[in-house]
Amino acid sequence: MGNSSVKQLVKILIGAAWIDGRIQSEEREYLHRVAKQSGVAQDPEIHPLLYELKSVSPQECYNWVQEYLGDRPTREDYQHLIESISALIYSDGEVATEEAKLLSRLQLLDPAIAPQKGGYNALLKTIQKLYHRWIDGESQM
Repeated sequence: MGNSSVKQLVKILIGAAWIDGRIQSEEREYLHRVAKQSGVAQDPEIHPLLYELKSVSPQECYNWVQEYLGDRPTREDYQHLIESISALIYSDGEVATEEAKLLSRLQLLDPAIAPQKGGYNALLKTIQKLYHRWIDGESQM
């Protein structure tokens, strides 16, 4: 992944953290860890967002998702986005209504799932698996 798409992904994660109106402390820790690991924590575009000098509206977050995925997202880009956002959303152990809405809107963008009934359930199963993997990983530390 190029530096601009890494930056875009971190912006989306920050936007997703703001989607319920405030950033939880667990989400904050997660965002700082991801930004540092990605090497973008001091980036002039990321820094004010990361340190909450500037809030992000849900619409901004959705616009960034659209930019990140483009018109024809690959399955890999989509999967990576879902996994990253799911890890952030579950970092505080609860899913707010706005966060659930974000996940369901993302599901509509899945390039592999044409609008079919089982699509949403498949997405939920993927997110649950990721969450359990994250919880298991945390408890082993």
